[in-house]
Amino acid sequence: MIPPSLGNLSRLQYLDLSNCFAESSRNDLLWLRGLSSLRYLNLGAIDLSNAEDHWLRAINSLPSLTELRLPNCFMSKLPLSLPFINVTSLEVLDLSRNNFNSTSPRWLFNLTRLIHLDLNSNSLGGELPDKFANLASLQELDMSQNSYLEGRLPKSLGSLCDMSVLKLSANRITGEINDFINGLAQCNNSKLENLDLGNNGLYGNLPDSLGNLKKLRYLQFLRNSFQGSIPRTIGNMSSLEEFYVANNKMSGIPESFGQLSTLVAVDLSENLWEGVVTERHLANLSSLTDLDLYNLSPNISLAFNITPGWIPPFKLRYLKIRSCQLGPEFPTWLRKQNELKTVVLNNAKISGTIPDWFLQLNLQLDELDVGYNRLTGEPPTSLMFVDGRSSVDLSSNLYDGPLPMWSSNMTILYLNDNRFSGPIPPNIGELMPYLTDLDISRNELNGIIPLSIGNMATLTSLVISNNYLSGEIPRFWSNLSSLYILDMSNNGLSGPIPSEVGFLSSLRFFILSNNNLSGNLPSSLQNCKSLYTLDLGENKFMGNIPTWIAESIPLLLILRLRTNLFTGEIPPQICHLSNLHIVDLSHNKLSGSIPPCIGNLIGLKVELTDVDTVSYQGRLTVVAKGRFVQYDQSILYLVNSLDLSDNCLSGEIPEALTSLVRLWTLNLSMNHLIGRIPIDIGNLERLETLDLSSNNLSGPLPPSMTSLTKLNHLNLSYNDLSGKIPTANQFLTLNDPSIYEGNVGLCGIPLPELCSRDEKQLQSPDDSGGNSESEERADHLEYLWLILSIGLGFLVGFWGVCGTLIVKKSWREAYYGYIDRMKNKLTALVARRTD
Repeated sequence: MIPPSLGNLSRLQYLDLSNCFAESSRNDLLWLRGLSSLRYLNLGAIDLSNAEDHWLRAINSLPSLTELRLPNCFMSKLPLSLPFINVTSLEVLDLSRNNFNSTSPRWLFNLTRLIHLDLNSNSLGGELPDKFANLASLQELDMSQNSYLEGRLPKSLGSLCDMSVLKLSANRITGEINDFINGLAQCNNSKLENLDLGNNGLYGNLPDSLGNLKKLRYLQFLRNSFQGSIPRTIGNMSSLEEFYVANNKMSGIPESFGQLSTLVAVDLSENLWEGVVTERHLANLSSLTDLDLYNLSPNISLAFNITPGWIPPFKLRYLKIRSCQLGPEFPTWLRKQNELKTVVLNNAKISGTIPDWFLQLNLQLDELDVGYNRLTGEPPTSLMFVDGRSSVDLSSNLYDGPLPMWSSNMTILYLNDNRFSGPIPPNIGELMPYLTDLDISRNELNGIIPLSIGNMATLTSLVISNNYLSGEIPRFWSNLSSLYILDMSNNGLSGPIPSEVGFLSSLRFFILSNNNLSGNLPSSLQNCKSLYTLDLGENKFMGNIPTWIAESIPLLLILRLRTNLFTGEIPPQICHLSNLHIVDLSHNKLSGSIPPCIGNLIGLKVELTDVDTVSYQGRLTVVAKGRFVQYDQSILYLVNSLDLSDNCLSGEIPEALTSLVRLWTLNLSMNHLIGRIPIDIGNLERLETLDLSSNNLSGPLPPSMTSLTKLNHLNLSYNDLSGKIPTANQFLTLNDPSIYEGNVGLCGIPLPELCSRDEKQLQSPDDSGGNSESEERADHLEYLWLILSIGLGFLVGFWGVCGTLIVKKSWREAYYGYIDRMKNKLTALVARRTD
């Protein structure tokens, strides 16, 4: 606790108690009132939650205060008003990293002497007020990382000509920035040096007036929605050192960009750049050390066309280019770049070999990534790498020969998708003991898995799938407790899963599919409680599906046990796996009924987002639309599939299954299911694949099936279904007769058997919703309405006229008088014609 007696020091002018007390010690500020001479106060990281109701009144009692710093003081209340302002001398105010959740307080704009205002990392909301124009002396303003700060940039901010630092990143600010930048540009001598508007919702083109901010050194626009070209006036920004415009929708880079002689670092990654970059775009970038033009998308719309003999004026340390055309040859303008630390030339259409001159630059690299090209020849194993975290990525090239090894300080090695052959070096674990990530998948490697891999104690990812490896899985796993990903699928491995895999307590992805593995699943596997994916498909595992899969692995997203020899019933405990959304137990010998609790699989009811992609790894094969479909990890969160086909399941399809409204694929074919198709199956509106073929299902097709408007693959063949095939919505496109063959009671298009009225009457009387009964009822109603309309027409027409004449005498005399007159006129007309 801060001793209250401190308040007796009435002549104290400077007090700094920041970080002096434990967080658990709560303090109030009642002692502050006695420090009337105080000019500087810093209570940073002191728990002032006990004072949050009166802290501002206590501070307001210090008339001489010029600098106040209360960062990270655990306060949530920021009063919006004060009866009077007593701290009018305040020049520095730091209230950052608290949890204030109000709008910008009104009293703030009466502090007209403020030079530095820091409100970053709170939960402030509302729009930025125009009243910031009152703070004409303000030089530094930081309101970044406030959760609910929104609206547009006020034009008044642009009138603060003394502003040197403005940070508004990580908010919800939207709109264009033209008025704001134009305002700054109109200052006779704009002092702005640091402008950070990153991570907002800003859009539109960058204005030409940006080039007038000639003192700007740091410019941050990343993660917005800016579009168009970088303004040509950017070449006038003679002081610019750092420029970050990543993750926007920008498309053009002007040649004037090459005039930024003071530019040190530029990040242009994840945009829509197009056109050609020549040496003129880089001509005067003499200070440049970091260049980032990285795009995850494989589409290439930007090409480099540099004259072969051109020598750049810069010395790069960090070069990261992906999905831009640099090839077909290795870029010769790197010939003099002997200070490089990071080299990424991924998906750059480079072919041939890495030239000797590059290998002879004596580089000390921390990263080399030349993946997704067409490189051949000798892998660059002579390159040297710094100690610590160093990385090599040669994936998706045309390298062949034995698997190359690097220096012992290598930590990440990606050699996947090449043509390397032969065995994995038996001493790989001794040569590179500090590896954390090893991916040598999709090559032509053979032999056994070396025991020395067990020496890689820091290994987090081991991917050796899609090779020709054989033998049993080794038992070295007790030393690899940090392993996060283990993928040995698509090899020729045999034998059981060793019980030592139970030591892999950090494992999230366990993929052993398409091998010759056998035996029961080891109970030690239940120690892998963090698993997201368990893929043991296409092996020869046997026994019951263990209940501990559901009881001990609660985070499971994907369970794939297809094409094994599992027997027994589907354990109902699986229904407790609330995240499970891909379930494939097909092609086994499972018996019993489908658990009625299947509707409890919440993972098949809720929608995931792309944020959830971190929970997936590698590729997964799913049977959908009647064929094998392979999904990449970037889209697996969208896949929702339930496949129980080719087993010995019996009983009826549970009605609860129709509550799994996010299902894409439902395959229950080749079982012994009986009863009717659930009447509410139309609830599965996202269903694209439905296969119920080769069962013993009976009855009509439920009318709700016409609600399956996304259905593009349907198979109901070889059941005992009856009645008329629907002809509405998606059924108009499902016109292949093989979809319905083997159901002798079905009729209508596209089958040759037409539905007669007799056939309609064969529908079961307890079928309250069948198509035939609905159509018969509709025909009966039409006939009834016809009779009623004829009768009503007769009554209105006949009795409306004749009935009136009978009842009303005056109308009757007038009517017959009219008839007599017309008769006389007609007789006279005929007589005159005959004369």
